[in-house]
Amino acid sequence: MLKFILPGPLIPASRGEVWPKPQHQDALDDGFFTLLPSFFQFNSVGTTCTILNEALLRYRNLILFNSRRIKEIYFKVRTCYESSDSNFLGYLTSFEIDLTGPCSDEELPSLEMIEEYELTLSSSTRKLSSSTIWGILRGLETFSQLIYLTEDHSCHRVESTHIHDYPRFAHRGLLLDTSRHYHSKDNIFKLLDAMSYHKLNVFHWHITDDYSFPYVSKTFPQLSEKGAFHPTLWVYDQNFVKEVQKYAQRRGIRVMVEFDTPGHTLSWGLGQPDLLTACYDVPQLEWGPINPTRNSTYAFMFKLLDEIKSVFKDKYTHLGGDEVDFSCWKSNPEVNQFMVENGIEGDYVALQSYYIQKIINYVDSLNMSTVVWEEVFTNGVTLPKSTVVHVWISTNPKTTLNQVTEAGHPAILSSYWYLDQLNTGGDWLKFYNADPHDFPGTDEQKSLVIGGEACMWSEVVDDNNLESRIWPRASVAAEKFWSPPDSIKTEMEELWPIASRLQEQTCRMN
Repeated sequence: MLKFILPGPLIPASRGEVWPKPQHQDALDDGFFTLLPSFFQFNSVGTTCTILNEALLRYRNLILFNSRRIKEIYFKVRTCYESSDSNFLGYLTSFEIDLTGPCSDEELPSLEMIEEYELTLSSSTRKLSSSTIWGILRGLETFSQLIYLTEDHSCHRVESTHIHDYPRFAHRGLLLDTSRHYHSKDNIFKLLDAMSYHKLNVFHWHITDDYSFPYVSKTFPQLSEKGAFHPTLWVYDQNFVKEVQKYAQRRGIRVMVEFDTPGHTLSWGLGQPDLLTACYDVPQLEWGPINPTRNSTYAFMFKLLDEIKSVFKDKYTHLGGDEVDFSCWKSNPEVNQFMVENGIEGDYVALQSYYIQKIINYVDSLNMSTVVWEEVFTNGVTLPKSTVVHVWISTNPKTTLNQVTEAGHPAILSSYWYLDQLNTGGDWLKFYNADPHDFPGTDEQKSLVIGGEACMWSEVVDDNNLESRIWPRASVAAEKFWSPPDSIKTEMEELWPIASRLQEQTCRMN
């Protein structure tokens, strides 16, 4: 707590603190180096590849740009002179990068990727090492954050330190809804950059919904021609999808696409007129969810899924399955006759399960791994053990996590990190007071929780306010997914250290 108030920010930013907090960090030598940005170089001594070379150039430019911008635009240029300080360990003009394992430019980040790295800055060693390119990427981000300005803004210092770091959870995601509002290429790329600054590694692309179908399908081009907000300006063609996947891969980020069905599909019906269920005497509804009773529905879905598998390269595809409104199914004579004939009369949950089961079975035959929203599990669909259940309903996530993992399914948690729900005065503390392991399960069950996601639904978010709604609130979720819970808990007892570090991370992003 503040004992007194001085002019300036309420919470001064820390200096050279890493976000998210590393698993292990120890100070060495009680000293510091001074980095000379214009002379600084990375020295690659291990395996090399284009991904690594691009990353070294990117981070060197980031360090150079930030130093010049801060010193030349905001402050007077001052000469850096450190030699009179007894803790001065020398000028840092190079830093060794040792990738000890193989590196392929075609390798994709995956759920199984290793992101562990070791970083040492001491009088004898100035080195970042990892067995994987993904670990090197995380370590480069850490190194860039260790650099800070002295109080007179003349010198760029780096404290002597040793860091051994790795993520707490393998799946650390951010969902972006690009249907309710269209988000531009520039903003999606900026989002991926910001994700890399937080060591987030899954871009969950909720690409379609009721409001628009911006994905350009080569198999069914009429879906975007009729279902997008604009058929050429506000769409994502397959060249752009390829660009996004490459941009993300270069930053160690997976792109997991979601095509949500059978609900959230009104925009689909414009380009595929026989797909949706006609409503009879349902107020304000003419069309409902996908009609699960027609063979043509599955012929269409299977062809679309074939294309999705060929275009989106991640092992996992999100199939949705949430929030299905049964009112149109209840009103439709064709649907109800089908249910009578199949022995599920009046059981609309069973009808949804019938549809999802067919989709799951087909996707399984394609050797694709799937993620589904929690309703698919709670409605009793028979899922392959590998299917990941995405827990999102906030009323009782602990019970759902317990049930999902008790059944042997991997789980992702999002219930506590819905970025579209904004509280006045900030809600980052609320985001900290939640944890993916906070449920009454065994250690074996908790090992099935592979991580979590923060969700940015776009009902009231477009290109103009996307960044300000996501950051720095999602920074907290990123730290919950990466950092050791005990150290975060200790900082939370005082609040000041964690608030100060969050302020510095916000300044970095700005």
